[in-house]
Amino acid sequence: MANITQKFQGRRILVIGDMVADVYLDGRISRISREAPVLVLEEQGEKVVAGGAANVVANIAALGGEVYAVGVLGDDNNAESLRKILHDHDVHLEGLVRDKSRPTVSKTRIIAGGRATVSQQIVRIDRESKEPLSKKMEAELIAKIDKILPNVEGIVLSDYGSGTITDAVKKWLIRYANKNKIPGIVDSRYRIGEFEGIGFVKQNDAELAAFIGHDLPDMTALIDAGTKLLQKVNANGVLITRGELGMSLFERSGAVHHIPVTDKSEVFDVSGAGDTCVAAFILAVTAGASPAVAARVSNYASGIAVRKLGTSTVNFVELEKVLERAK
Repeated sequence: MANITQKFQGRRILVIGDMVADVYLDGRISRISREAPVLVLEEQGEKVVAGGAANVVANIAALGGEVYAVGVLGDDNNAESLRKILHDHDVHLEGLVRDKSRPTVSKTRIIAGGRATVSQQIVRIDRESKEPLSKKMEAELIAKIDKILPNVEGIVLSDYGSGTITDAVKKWLIRYANKNKIPGIVDSRYRIGEFEGIGFVKQNDAELAAFIGHDLPDMTALIDAGTKLLQKVNANGVLITRGELGMSLFERSGAVHHIPVTDKSEVFDVSGAGDTCVAAFILAVTAGASPAVAARVSNYASGIAVRKLGTSTVNFVELEKVLERAK
């Protein structure tokens, strides 16, 4: 496993999905407002980082992959911020289309703190269009994908529910991946059951419970739910992330692997850890690792991600060191 990161280098991956600008507005608590019982903050700074599918892109690039980003951006400052971030990661940007009728999907977190208080998020403001993607934009996306696909070795579908992955795009990509024996993985927040025929599926345990329609109180319920999802989407494998309980991988062969967390002592923030998991998994599978080994590698990568504050990336040097220590 320790040598797998060397095989990540230069692997060509297409990532399509909802490109999100994660915006962090930091403020120092000044006083209570006279207008309402709310905090008044003095602005300290603003930071934009890649979120959603863009975070998967950034993580694959940081781990050494060659990434083609495909998605829809608006005509606004957040779009420019995302393009700059991904450009700085040497990402291929020709698959990003601009739709002036939609804003770039953004999640703005207001962070409040003071000299004697711990900074914490007090509110989040989301901005996105609820309208379906137009047929014109869909056709433009498909034309971009058509040009990129002959270059790639792996495909990621990162569906955060903002409409980038239409039914036509989804079916076409799954059909192409199967026909050309290219590994693919989907991470879909709300409609995982619609990705029948995809190679691999990544879900967290809460999303799996929502798919099944009931809680997963024990291992028996988890195994039953994971098996049902595997059968529903007819995948080669289903990877379930379970927070402090680690991960579980269900394979088409019937094999089930339960992978404990690598380090429970320093979990700071789970934001974006699922994206890191997807990035490491697709790189490992594309590099020739078995699904079980890929899951263990992605577990170590996610373990690094949760020890960082906010949405962040994990690079191949960090992962290589952790895998070397674990050897």
